This record gives sequence, structure tokens and C-alpha cells, in this order.
Amino acid sequence: MERTKILIVGGGFAGVECARGLERGLQPHEAEISLVTPASYELYLPLLPQVAAGVLTPQSVAPPLRRVLHRTGIVPGMVVGIDTRDQVCVIRLISGELVNRRYDKLVLTPGSVTRSFDIPGLDEHARGMKTLAEAAYVRDHVIAQLDLACASHDEKEREGRLQFVVVGGGYAGTETVACLQRLTNAAAKRYPRLDPTQVKWHLLDVAPKLMPELGDKLGRRAMKILQSRGTHVSLGVSVAKAEEDTITLTDNRVLPSRTLIWTAGVAASPLIGTLDAETWKGRLIVDSDLTVPGCEGVFALGDAAAVPDLAKGDGAVCPPTAQHASRQGHHAARNLISSLRGMPTTPYRHKDLGLVVDLGGTDAVARPMGFEMSGLPAQAVTRAYHLLALRTFTARFRTVANWGLNALTGDDFLRTGFLSRRPATLRDMEATDAYLTPERARELAEDQNGQSRTG
Repeated sequence: MERTKILIVGGGFAGVECARGLERGLQPHEAEISLVTPASYELYLPLLPQVAAGVLTPQSVAPPLRRVLHRTGIVPGMVVGIDTRDQVCVIRLISGELVNRRYDKLVLTPGSVTRSFDIPGLDEHARGMKTLAEAAYVRDHVIAQLDLACASHDEKEREGRLQFVVVGGGYAGTETVACLQRLTNAAAKRYPRLDPTQVKWHLLDVAPKLMPELGDKLGRRAMKILQSRGTHVSLGVSVAKAEEDTITLTDNRVLPSRTLIWTAGVAASPLIGTLDAETWKGRLIVDSDLTVPGCEGVFALGDAAAVPDLAKGDGAVCPPTAQHASRQGHHAARNLISSLRGMPTTPYRHKDLGLVVDLGGTDAVARPMGFEMSGLPAQAVTRAYHLLALRTFTARFRTVANWGLNALTGDDFLRTGFLSRRPATLRDMEATDAYLTPERARELAEDQNGQSRTG
């Protein structure tokens, strides 16, 4: 009897946890499990700002998939089109080659990309904080601005290079500005020709509050910590136009700056837009058991799916967090196994355990199980949560070692030269323009000749 072909799209929290659950619950003769991802690791996104700041090495937050998965075949590429009628995925391998892959069961976990807007100059000049490559690039770029400012004798150029703008007052933006400002404050002491007071960080958000999900008290506490370090927090404000050396804000201020870090929310992977299926705010609508209505054998979960939040009720949808993605992956594996064995599936239900925000050093704010905390207790809870969430013992050990080493010795402010001669646009870094139209995907899926091959 031929094994059931299970194809998982995406190697994030949801996809990897689903694959692990299938490996545990299915015998090798029951199914052939494959996972499509362009990366060879599972990225732990919440710690990405600390990679950009040099507190953690990339290996600490990116456990290799081959340490985590043992029977799952890893396909190095990304799904750029799906023909749900013929049950075929079109995959662009990391070599650039297009191949077809048939499936019996499909698990869609393509995740999300940085949400952008139609703002002049945004595509050309904004940098994201969504991938390991973006974090590495941002670190190089920020240190390069210090190097260039130190070498310059032009006061106007120096002012622009030492002014940094982060857009997005959510977790990503707040942690990014907190970590990177600590980096530049510490680095400025190593540059004798730089005046540390010239280094300025701005955090912008169109919302009236910083991190409203934390509540008013903790949101104000986080803002007070940032402001005490010298960060200029502007709420109700965003970017009107971005140019190479200036950023114009919606309140008509013009900031001389060569650094725009864009973390203003996320949007579902563009892959969802190529499907002929119903969506909600760009996310694929799914039933409570994580199946996609009208698509036989297709499950969807994680950031790209609008999963009903039964714990909250009133039509709520689960937020795109690592906590929900991991648990949805585990639940999807159980439901998929049940469907293969002719058993009923069950609805996904999970009560949010709380939120944690690491502001660097001894500063943090957290709300575990509804209890509001700040300072050292919050930092202890925050880092303990991150350690438990990391997938492997090796990653946990590296993370603890990095934290200790950074606290004792600081940073060497090393630049790798990554993409030093090429602008790292959001489109290039997150491959948002790589996807096919539904018609083109169907055409390629049906093509069994040429360079396509069926796996």
C-alpha cells in the first residue's frame, strides 16, 4: 500500500511542531512526511532583536531542522503556487529551479511577512526585522553608520548617520529599539571622535499607546524605560516619505537619517493570496479544527490562518504569536492523524499564557497569566520563557552562554560586510514578489514536461 504523502509548507513554529507531532504519532509505513522551507533552521523570532544587537549569535536562535526532525524530508525551497484541484504544489528550490510536488494531505504554515504600506520610498529605504538575514544586515548597517560618522568631517552627514528611526510600537519594534540603542550607547564609547549625545533613536507608531496588548500600566512603564535611555517616542505619528538621507513624518517633521527599520506589524504570506479560498484580513479562513473549508485534505495554521479563538469567543481570531503557532502545530498533527485513521477531528482551543517583553539588561515587562511585572522579576520570567520555548538543549545552552558572556565582556561591534554594496529591501529579504498567480500555478502543476518534475 502506498504511503500517504503529507506536505508541510513552512518551517516556522507551526510547521515544525506539526512535523514533530506527525513523526511521533505515525509509523514510517503510514506516511511520507515532507517539509518545504528555504531555511535549514527553525527561527525563534522573539529573540531576533538580540541577534541584531550582538547579544546572541545566530546559532542561538536558529536550531537546525536536522537536530529537530528525524524522519521528515526537508525540501530546500519555497512553495510559490498551489493547485488544490490536482493536489500539486509548485516549489521554487533555493537553486531557482521550479519543481512540482504532489500531496495527499497539505499543511499550510507559510507564516507572515513584514506589513508595508504605499509610502513613497518605503520599499527602497526601509529595513525589516523578520528574518535572520535582516537582523544580520541591520546590525552591520547600524555599526557602519557609527564607523562612517566617526570618519566624516561633515557635521550634517554625521548628524544623519547617527539618527535612527524604528517604526512600530509593538513587541518587535519596542524590543528592536531597546536592544539596538544599548548597542549604539555602548559602541559610542569606543569612538573617540563621536559625541554620544549625537546618537539619537526614534520610535514611531500611529497608535495612541505603546504595546496596548500589555495594558496601560506596563505600556507606560516600557515607554518610561525607553525614554530614560534617550529614545524619542512619538505616538500617533508615522512616516510620510523616506529618502536616502531624510525621513519625513506625518506631523511634517523631517529627520536627517539614513536608517529606517520597519516593524509596523505583519501580514500573511503572499502565498495565501494565490489560493482560491476565502480570507479574513489576508489570513486564510479555517474551521476550528484547522481545516480549510472547500479544500479537501488541506489544513492551515499559524500567522497565515485566521484560526477561531474559542477560548475568547465572540468571533475572536487567534493572534499571530509563537505561542499559538506552536500549539496549533501540535493540534494539527493530532487532527491530521485522526483524519488518516477515520477518527473525528477536534477543535483547537488554547488560553493565552501571557506576554513578555525583553528590553535588554535588567529591564523587562511581562504579564504571565495576567500578573503584571517589571524590572528584574519580569526579566527572569521573560528569559525563562524564551529558554523553554527554544527547541533544543544546544540552543538553550548557547543562549545562556551568550547572555552571560555579553554581560561580562560586552560587544566587539564587528561588521561582517553582509550586503555592504547592495540595498537589502523588504522585497528581496522576504521574497514577497516570488509567488505565482493561481492560473500560472495551475499551468505549471499540469506541465509534466520541460524543467518541471513531479516528486
